[in-house]
Amino acid sequence: MNKRTLGKTGFKISEIGLGTWQLGGRWGEDYKEESAQGILESAIDKGISFIDTADAYNDGRSEESIGTFLKNQSQRVVVATKCGRKISPHNNEGYTPEVLTRFVEDSLKRMNLETLDLIQLHCPPQQVYYRPEIFETFDKLKKQGKILNLGVSVEKIEEASKALEFPNVTTIQIIFNMFRMRPLDWFFDLAAKRNVGIIVRVPLASGLLSGKFNRQSSFSAGDHRNFNREGQAFDKGETFSGVPYELGLDAVDRLKALFGQDVPLAQIALRWILMHPQVSCVIPGASSREQLESNAAASSLPPLTGPQMQGVRKIYDDLIRNQVHQLW
Repeated sequence: MNKRTLGKTGFKISEIGLGTWQLGGRWGEDYKEESAQGILESAIDKGISFIDTADAYNDGRSEESIGTFLKNQSQRVVVATKCGRKISPHNNEGYTPEVLTRFVEDSLKRMNLETLDLIQLHCPPQQVYYRPEIFETFDKLKKQGKILNLGVSVEKIEEASKALEFPNVTTIQIIFNMFRMRPLDWFFDLAAKRNVGIIVRVPLASGLLSGKFNRQSSFSAGDHRNFNREGQAFDKGETFSGVPYELGLDAVDRLKALFGQDVPLAQIALRWILMHPQVSCVIPGASSREQLESNAAASSLPPLTGPQMQGVRKIYDDLIRNQVHQLW
């Protein structure tokens, strides 16, 4: 497993990490602790040294599972969590230093840690980026020894750019994949100049880029790919990267024709992200050991060729760009 530096945190981490939104169960299914522990064990076995979670994932159970796992883990693992999404209603007024401090302390308890390696604001409302006191709160938490670094998970490029104005922001977590290329326009270079680490989430466009779906595929009632296609529950861009499902399938067909069948499309999609040196880490999720191991294998794939990279860009320009590029 290749390693990269996570911006000014200085952490040397695996270029493929583990996202834990669906840790312990597929989207829409019950949480399974045994499955969660198995996935975490496989991650370490495959050289993964970066785990991303959030206090809102399975109402804290994801953090608790990670805490249980870390008790018996001798290898250094960098753990990032997030806070803010549990504020209800999720609005600017709900963000206060007191609330965020309590969230950090709760995460520490759930994971049985003294210090968080990285705490990230979890897609806060846009107004929060204009409130210096919110970001100053994390300077105080760092002085208290409760956190080492602050990052932000964002929906839009404009939010990411605003976050870079705060010197204590060390990482930006952002959606970037073959169906979401706008970060390449200017943001990646700007983040690199500020030495801010880039953590890539939703790298497979909610599974579309796995190449395993078709027009007959169905999703359970509790799966966001069923109920959030038009943004009914949260930002539309979180589901299939905001790409209309049928159009996404058309693009996947062209990607399969471009790359052939020798390597799983999911691995190629992850390798495509890693072709961009500004990326510190990509965090695909996994609902099984097998899925985790397949994702990790992307790190050992050879670089994509120039014609392959150009082919991906043409598919994006032909089918996807007009649907999503200007929105996020």
